[in-house]
Amino acid sequence: MSKKASFQGTPWHNFSGPNLGYVIEVYEQYLIDPDSVEPDLKQLFDQWGAPASNAEEESTMGQADVSFQLPANPNLFSKIVAAVKLADNIRTYGHLAADINPLDDKEKENRRIQLSEYNLTEEDLKLVPASFISPNAPSDLKNGLDAINHLKKVYTKKLAFEYHQVHELEEKNWLQQQIESESFYPSLTNEERINLLNRLAEVEGFEKFLHRTFVGQKRFSIEGVDTLVPLMDRIISLTVETGTRTVNIGMAHRGRLNVLAHVLEKPYKMIFSEFQHAPNKDMIPSEGSIGITYGWTGDVKYHLGADRRVNRGSTANTRITLANNPSHLEVVGPVVDGYTRAAQENRNKPGYPEQDFASCLAISVHGDAAFPGEGITQETLNMGQLNGYNTGGTIHIIANNRIGFTTESSDSRSTKYASDIAKGFEIPIVHVNADDPEAVFAAAILAYNYRQKFSKDFVIDLIGYRRFGHNEMDEPMVTNPLMYNIVKSHPTVKEIYADRLISKGIITKEDAVKIDNTIQEKLQKEYDGVVANKEEDQDIAMEPPEYIMNGLQQYNTSVETEELKTINNELLQWPDNFNVFQKLSRILKRRENIFDTDGKIEWAHAESLAFGSILKDGTPIRFTGQDSQRGTFAQRNLVLHDEKTGEEFIPLHHLSGVNSSFVVYNSPLTEAAVVGFEYGYNVFAPETLVIWEAQFGDFANMAQVYFDQFISSGRAKWGQKSGLVMLLPHGYEGQGPEHSSGRVERFLQSAAENNWTVANLSTSAQYFHLLRRQAATLGSDGVKPLVIMTPKSLLRHPLASSNFDELTEGSFQQVIEQKGLGQNKDAVERIVLCSGKIAIDLEEHLKNDSDMDWLHILRVEQLYPFPKKEVENILTRYPNLKELVWVQEEPKNMGGWMHVDPYLREVAPKGVDVKYAGRRRRSSPSEGDPTIHKKEQNRIIQEAIRK
Repeated sequence: MSKKASFQGTPWHNFSGPNLGYVIEVYEQYLIDPDSVEPDLKQLFDQWGAPASNAEEESTMGQADVSFQLPANPNLFSKIVAAVKLADNIRTYGHLAADINPLDDKEKENRRIQLSEYNLTEEDLKLVPASFISPNAPSDLKNGLDAINHLKKVYTKKLAFEYHQVHELEEKNWLQQQIESESFYPSLTNEERINLLNRLAEVEGFEKFLHRTFVGQKRFSIEGVDTLVPLMDRIISLTVETGTRTVNIGMAHRGRLNVLAHVLEKPYKMIFSEFQHAPNKDMIPSEGSIGITYGWTGDVKYHLGADRRVNRGSTANTRITLANNPSHLEVVGPVVDGYTRAAQENRNKPGYPEQDFASCLAISVHGDAAFPGEGITQETLNMGQLNGYNTGGTIHIIANNRIGFTTESSDSRSTKYASDIAKGFEIPIVHVNADDPEAVFAAAILAYNYRQKFSKDFVIDLIGYRRFGHNEMDEPMVTNPLMYNIVKSHPTVKEIYADRLISKGIITKEDAVKIDNTIQEKLQKEYDGVVANKEEDQDIAMEPPEYIMNGLQQYNTSVETEELKTINNELLQWPDNFNVFQKLSRILKRRENIFDTDGKIEWAHAESLAFGSILKDGTPIRFTGQDSQRGTFAQRNLVLHDEKTGEEFIPLHHLSGVNSSFVVYNSPLTEAAVVGFEYGYNVFAPETLVIWEAQFGDFANMAQVYFDQFISSGRAKWGQKSGLVMLLPHGYEGQGPEHSSGRVERFLQSAAENNWTVANLSTSAQYFHLLRRQAATLGSDGVKPLVIMTPKSLLRHPLASSNFDELTEGSFQQVIEQKGLGQNKDAVERIVLCSGKIAIDLEEHLKNDSDMDWLHILRVEQLYPFPKKEVENILTRYPNLKELVWVQEEPKNMGGWMHVDPYLREVAPKGVDVKYAGRRRRSSPSEGDPTIHKKEQNRIIQEAIRK
């Protein structure tokens, strides 16, 4: 062959980049001395001459995908390669050309899937076997052209797919098979189509009735994504028919009233009465409903949740729940996941709970602006496959209005789709046109099937629009005129689907009108009943129930000595072949003879004993937090690790006589989603002691929305009980502004109506008894959340450690009097009140002092509810008292002072001054310099105990 043969016909076209550069260098050496190069290369140079660059010879075709280039003179093999690449690009980019936007009549982005971009013709594709293009395609496809056309149809209609972010090959192949075989598309009967039209008419008719009856009132209409209701109907029907016992739903306010009315079947009368500002609780149906709960202060109608039970398929009794939700978007997501995990687990055996993914499903409905905009979404998605939080897959629905309040998508996210954040977690996504109800059904089926098979999350991006403004008083033409000029002339999905059925001869126009009239007549009848029975006398006092205001009853929290000894011994029994890290083993073994000596029980030891005794009482325990298995300060070590094999052993799983589960999980590095999850778990598993621990109390403010919107106020707003325990390491030890304060003041600021207990403890025995008291309240009307400021430096402090008899004979004391003080009642002139670690600091400084008869110290262990009677009774013993001094480590505008000040002034005897000793008012919780900290700490203590 001539050395001037075209580049494409030479071996050099196989070389490019650095490889081509190397061959050129060797050729230059060849020109100097042909025998100095490798024989194989010499033979190529002899035959083909100089290696040439292919820059001028390369085809310019294939620019739709820069990773793919056709040769200048393609043969059949290269045509097959091009066809396969085209097919892959249809799968990858078909969604860009799909008809998924009801309002968008612009030309779609389809360049990547055009034959011309791959230098292919229809005749070329006819030569390619169909199986090369799509192994899953229907059998009637004759060749590659048929297969490509099939793929274009499948991937570019009103249902579009994104699944290339899924890395697991089995999942990706399954999705591809499902999509290209179209096996998940429902084949609806005429009766089923008419039922679907009826459902759409109910959804639309309800909104229209509200719009004209309650003019100007907020309802956050569903209109524009009406098919959300039949979508949820379909998912619920599928899961209930296969045995699911519980379905939990979380969503914000958009469309919520419609979902309540139709998915949860909340009576129309109840909803209308809430619009009349006269909710009548007697309207709650006695059959088929667990209850639509109210607190005493209540909430707006579009935040309320509900439960109902259905009998369908093979399941005798299935519970469907819509979680109560504040206005804070997306925050209900982890709460619903917590509900779901709790519903899936059997906690009636020792060890880990037994989890059944099929028993409960979570459906989470998101807004298109909130899903990418609120960070809590990412936190929640991240928990989806973690051992401590996995629920077998949540079905996520983005109710995509393509607008957030007045902000359009181009200003609210940096990604093309609202759903794109899910790609980072390898979650498959379908985009579906909300104006095609049957495509919406298909999306529901695919999501359900994927979750059933792989137990993972799935996202449905339901793309519609918003027919009115953010609320019904907004005029969207002011801020979004282009969009709303289109919306005004766009038919509703009910009208579109009715016309479709009419055109198919399934119904007549008269049938469609009759459906609408029947629905409006029903709504009017329900409304007339509300007007006739409207309550005139409303409860404006909104007093909490008496059993809440009466506080907690007395509980015996002591444990018999022999029982506690047994627990202690069993916690220290490990398998013979289990190799605990030697240093840790020695530390733990020190606990063996604690009951036979005068040894002290440290904080973590008391905690383990409390957990063991609570489990023996029949109460399951769930404990999570960052590094909580070991403990932030290496104090806990509830999970032991074999230093040779890495195997884990949890002694609390092996206690005798226990029929309750115990888990302790290290949480992901997030506070908000984890707190929301644990709150939800506790609400759905009220018999379980659920504990969340912050790594440092300072970090808890990352979860502030849950403290404010759910835990502190959920019972007053929604009647939703919780016994969640929050452990917040707190104490000033010179570690700076972010490692000192659990922000106790924020919990005290929200303290009212006996809504929670806030404690700052000083001994391990107090912690033991408080945990046991909390466990005893679970399931009762008096249960409430518990916030504990837990120690750091006190964890191993001798003065904070307790004798074993304080566990076997004692009980939780709301106020502790300082031992050795207050004996000479006539001599006491000052009583210092304090809470938590500062009490131990004061005790340490009293060791070497004498002649302290004039002073007494009270430790207020429970800051809320404030132990007013206990303090008052103590004060009456001291006739010559002159001053009460509140001492704290925190700045004056933080800590307990602002909370206790009015109580102290109320209980102070006449003529007794109330004073403050502590840090001055500060904007930052503490100083950063440890030397300054020590000086300031010493100043506070001296001020408290010196005349």
